[in-house]
Amino acid sequence: MPSLPILRKIRPIQLIAVIFFTVSGGPYGLEPLLAYAGQHAALMLLLITPLFWDVPAIFTVLELNSMMPVTGGYYKWVKHALGTRWGFYEGWWTWLYTFVDLAIYPGLFVLYASYFFPELSSYRIPICLVVIWISAGLNILGIVPVGKASLILGAIVVVPFIILFGLFFYHHAGAIVIASPSIRGVPFSSLGMALYTVMWNCLGWDNVTTYAEEVERPVRSYLISIFTAFALVIVLYFLVILVAQQSGISPGVLSDKGFPAVAELLSGKWLGALIAFGGMASSLGIYAAVLLSVSRVPKVMADDDLLPQKLNTLHPKFQTPYISIIVCSLVVSLMILWPFADLLIIDVTVYGAGLSLEYISLIKLRLSEPDVSRPFRIPLGIPGLCLMILLPVVVYFVALAGAFSSATNGAWAAVFAIGALATAELVWRLIIWKKPYLKF
Repeated sequence: MPSLPILRKIRPIQLIAVIFFTVSGGPYGLEPLLAYAGQHAALMLLLITPLFWDVPAIFTVLELNSMMPVTGGYYKWVKHALGTRWGFYEGWWTWLYTFVDLAIYPGLFVLYASYFFPELSSYRIPICLVVIWISAGLNILGIVPVGKASLILGAIVVVPFIILFGLFFYHHAGAIVIASPSIRGVPFSSLGMALYTVMWNCLGWDNVTTYAEEVERPVRSYLISIFTAFALVIVLYFLVILVAQQSGISPGVLSDKGFPAVAELLSGKWLGALIAFGGMASSLGIYAAVLLSVSRVPKVMADDDLLPQKLNTLHPKFQTPYISIIVCSLVVSLMILWPFADLLIIDVTVYGAGLSLEYISLIKLRLSEPDVSRPFRIPLGIPGLCLMILLPVVVYFVALAGAFSSATNGAWAAVFAIGALATAELVWRLIIWKKPYLKF
């Protein structure tokens, strides 16, 4: 009997790049923040929101992953802590949110490609489909090619912004005036959308654990890589919004034309072109990295007989869940018609619901399995963990309430997201009806 191919594993430097793209991919998509929050609130929200929204999630992910560094990540944690039903909810919700999330990036690719060729906007759909299926092919080849591609694309994303920051501070270091932080005068609906914008640009820390068995020394590698990626993301975001403010660009122009317009205003078309090219690289890198994470979840759910068995089929040569990758790509191909703002609201709302189950699992496992080895342990007791978890919950519901108070389509997007969450119970009931022999 022939032996199975050896599973190639990703190294920490490549993992940092994959995490960077899974969570961020650069500040592209952050452009509406100034229009929503204004000059006085933008930087404040950009610093406070990640502390409330991301840091609790990062600590939770690191502790649970150190207990169970397994393929399937968050799905396996929730299933182990809360049972199969809630594990299914977690996997289903994350699958739905990732379809929405993935649908955003091909459109961003077209937006930045249009900087060079404006006529490309007329061919948005076919170009989006090309991006989707090239990324599918790369993911079928395996995690190592995705990691190597992420390193290259990461350099293409970060280097133009380093040039932008260097030129800005060289010419304007003595003329920087930071507006006093305040949310006074920011309408509640705009505050909600500003929060959604920052939250969307900083989510996905749990997604990077779904392929833990494909990472060398996963506990140590994740600890180093996640904190490195977080520092890189926050510094990059803060500096780019600071430079945008100091450039004097109109928030409306920034929302419409993106950061290439800031670069062009400060240093000319050559730097605008570099930033636009970085935006194209960012879209490709994020899409490939997020598809890598989500394609592993249907595979492990199929292993548990909660989804069709075909989804756990591995490619005979590359040992990747290629059927799952193809199915994900088909669904995303149908979702690229949604407008960006609606996708953002749906994305964060559904993601937040899944994240809540991970927080509950953290508490449950601390109570039920206190003596199980945790190479990384949050230095808090149960009351402290509850207070920590309260922070992202508050941010989540403030953003959701802001969406509902919006006079635009934000409320409808929020309603759609809640409806999407409800489908988990419907599908669960269908599974029980069709497979009564399973013991849940």
